[in-house]
Amino acid sequence: MTDPVPVAVPRKGRPLEAVLERIATVASDDRLDRLADGVSNTLRYEKAVTKGSVDADEGPYERLAEYSDPTMAAEPEYTLLRDDRDGKPRRIVFDAATVDLGDVTVKLVGREEPFRALRTHEFALGFDSADLVLEEVVGIRGGGLGDISDINDRIDPVDTDVRVVTGLGDTVYHTLMGREDRRRPGETYDRAYLADYEGSLCISPRYERLVTAVLGTDALDGVEFVYPEADEEEEAAIARVGLGVYLTVTGSTAREHGLAVGGHLFPSETVLMRNAAETDDSVSRVLRALEREAADSEIRV
Repeated sequence: MTDPVPVAVPRKGRPLEAVLERIATVASDDRLDRLADGVSNTLRYEKAVTKGSVDADEGPYERLAEYSDPTMAAEPEYTLLRDDRDGKPRRIVFDAATVDLGDVTVKLVGREEPFRALRTHEFALGFDSADLVLEEVVGIRGGGLGDISDINDRIDPVDTDVRVVTGLGDTVYHTLMGREDRRRPGETYDRAYLADYEGSLCISPRYERLVTAVLGTDALDGVEFVYPEADEEEEAAIARVGLGVYLTVTGSTAREHGLAVGGHLFPSETVLMRNAAETDDSVSRVLRALEREAADSEIRV
């Protein structure tokens, strides 16, 4: 029997849910629907326990033993990690699951940083947030970056062999927003507005390189990045500064702060990636299986 092809996936959160949904979509197997629902529900519960919004009846080791049975190859496995929150609580996260995609079997392997695992050739295939690719390897140019399909053109082949194959469509946008009371009639906070803007732009510190890649250095001429103060909500900080970039889900809380939601700048989307230096036939078979439902959004390497 051929060994399953390992594929790196996030251990928790929206990106992992997007991966499980894609796997369930491409495989006509009710078990994979149950797998996706079961893992997602378990991790949402564990997130609530870690945040303190739910009190668990049992400790983490007892819950882990209940969730994971290493003797059952068809069932998902979980593991314990230390969370970054105060007190460093133990958090149960996804570890592995083996799934049949028809002509190929895949082992989804949880990693804290799937993108970096591909960069070191630990895996040939993996899923991670497009944000991480922009934060680490996408080149900075005068012009901005607006679409997932443009990422590979910005990756220096000397820097990494990793390339984006396709996005999964779980799109939340990095969005420009500004004070409603400072917007002129008919004016939109968008890239054209930024081209003539000089002043402060409020962003999360971790997104400085990402925002620079997305907007381009030409648009940022005369712009100074500023950051939220300690314990200050990002939208409140943008309202204080007047203009900023935020990862917008609905925009409802932005309006509560008197902000107008402007143009979408770049999709924060889970992407399928491959290490182009890994050319084993099993990699191609996995890609064919995963792309059956993704032809419209595929990015050719």
